[in-house]
Amino acid sequence: MISITSKSRYAVVAMAELARSGERPMPVKELAERREIPDQFLEQLFSTLRRSGLLTSHRGSKGGYTLARPADQITVLEVVQALDGKVGQEADEAGGIWLEGVTALRKVFGETTIADVQVREAEEAAARMYFI
Repeated sequence: MISITSKSRYAVVAMAELARSGERPMPVKELAERREIPDQFLEQLFSTLRRSGLLTSHRGSKGGYTLARPADQITVLEVVQALDGKVGQEADEAGGIWLEGVTALRKVFGETTIADVQVREAEEAAARMYFI
């Protein structure tokens, strides 16, 4: 009923990495290495996201990808729907608890931006560090 694939998860974390790098175009290979994602797979995802207007590609020796808009203006829902289609479309027909669940998921994803994901990752990384 709710189909969100690993494509979306990989794309969201890769886009958070792009946000972290600022406005400097980042090559797919570098992103893939940082996030341990197969680079050909990431290239396919980014191609779709570029066509959806979420990423911008830059050619040349210093080329790569950048976010098409500021990270605080791109929602997780946009990324997921660009790659997996409308979230929980079947729930609209099923109604009841299915629709309630999908509506809640859409709300959370729609209110969470790539910038939010970036901040959460930084906080989680800081919490995992321990000092001697």
